Amino acid sequence: MTNVKSKSKIALSVSRDIPFNKLILSQANVRRVKAGVAIEELAADIARRTLLQSLTVRAVTGEDGSETGMFEVPAGGRRFRALELLVKQKRLNKTAPVPCVIRTEGLAEEDSLAENIQRAPLHPLDQFRAFQAIREKGMGEEEIAAAFFVSVNVVK
Repeated sequence: MTNVKSKSKIALSVSRDIPFNKLILSQANVRRVKAGVAIEELAADIARRTLLQSLTVRAVTGEDGSETGMFEVPAGGRRFRALELLVKQKRLNKTAPVPCVIRTEGLAEEDSLAENIQRAPLHPLDQFRAFQAIREKGMGEEEIAAAFFVSVNVVK
């Protein structure tokens, strides 16, 4: 007789587009130290390629527990700041729809921490192969370096 464990089905969080002016940066975002690509570079990348990864949001509630219509961003703070910069530069409308995953379960800090800890860096060989594939499709080394904010030597 085999012992089969019953696994419950999961339900993914709802996603929808939310106007940028209905989003605020959450105090639950665990990233405090600036690291990696600068916000200006991320904004330039979003302007060039669009937003590739949704923000994770939670409804903001008032003192009475009812939803205010605003959403806090506990995960995706750098993307939020880059979008905010694009709005300030008048390159993005302040009411532009932003793809968001709406979370209701767990803690906001958990969402933020998980997003930052679960991330796996790209292996250098995978990066090399990706740059090579882009070169083979006609993009020059200097253009690739500029598009990904790396030196030409990294692309080679």
